[in-house]
Amino acid sequence: MHDAAQAALNFINLDVLTIAYLFIVGFVGGLVSGFIGSGGAFVLTPAMMSLGVPGLVAVASNMCHKFPKALIGAIKRAKYGQVDVKLGIVLGISAEAGVLYGAHIQESIKKAFGDAGSNLYVSVAFVVILAVVGGFVLRDAWKTYKSGNTNEEETVTKLARWVQSINIPGTMVYFKSLNARISVLFTIPLGFATGMLAATIAVGGFIGVPAMIYVLGAPSLMASASELVIAFVMGLGGSFKYAMHGLVDIRLAMIILAGSLFGIQLGAIGTTYVKPFMIKVVMGVIMVIVLFSRGLMVPVYLSQLGLIQTLNEGTVKLLKNTSFAIMALALLLGAFIVLRAMWQGHRAERELATKEVLVR
Repeated sequence: MHDAAQAALNFINLDVLTIAYLFIVGFVGGLVSGFIGSGGAFVLTPAMMSLGVPGLVAVASNMCHKFPKALIGAIKRAKYGQVDVKLGIVLGISAEAGVLYGAHIQESIKKAFGDAGSNLYVSVAFVVILAVVGGFVLRDAWKTYKSGNTNEEETVTKLARWVQSINIPGTMVYFKSLNARISVLFTIPLGFATGMLAATIAVGGFIGVPAMIYVLGAPSLMASASELVIAFVMGLGGSFKYAMHGLVDIRLAMIILAGSLFGIQLGAIGTTYVKPFMIKVVMGVIMVIVLFSRGLMVPVYLSQLGLIQTLNEGTVKLLKNTSFAIMALALLLGAFIVLRAMWQGHRAERELATKEVLVR
């Protein structure tokens, strides 16, 4: 009975406005996900938290909505020969271990420090990771733009060449995407770190995809496709683990999944109309805006834990409202950029078709 009451405390009341907001959040998360090839969870988890969903429930529910989507995406991209199933499964198994360990840390923090401690842990992790990854992505996009070579060929990094040259007997596995044999002693820590991050903020791809590209030497197209296999493997196990502790709000997961399945189709169409560096710009800008939204909530959680001077009610309300407004701005900006790119591309195609008809 106590567990049932505790589980009920984790879940927010859903009214029509909240359901509409969650559907839009799912739609924009799907748009961004389809457009930049990332899970979009760096938008979804903070957006749920901005409604008052506890951090741990937001992470667990996000993970639950993600794994069926990852399975559909992996099957679709496997048809185009973009998925290295073996690499996905090998990394996925160690990622699963990382998820289970990360979930244990999450639950321990919640038990010891309550929702405020869990929210602080998730928010600080978001701020740090979005600052590092968002900064790196924007720097990369700026360098590509400045060089004027926006369609440059991919090259294998020095680090990846070194990793591929190491031969440790009894641990070597051949991967088709790398066209090389790699020791599993390199894949295990990478997978584990991906899972740990996924259990913390529901975004494992931030480590998984760059690791496959820069450390193992996978082409970016195959890395982003193989990440879907990893997301499915760790999402399935992680969702089950969190659900056993009553932390998955299936209502949130289903509403967001419904919205994101619409958005992901449109986002994928949008990629055909823009240059690759523009996708990086969109990703970096949204990350930096979301970072500020989460960062504003850190003093609120610190105050609740008694780690800083207690904030008065007016200040807490102001910070919460400002954080929510910035989050809404990130969602609207993301949707605007993707839909504008699609509209411009569609218009250019129509003009070209009209010219061809006139020429005839």
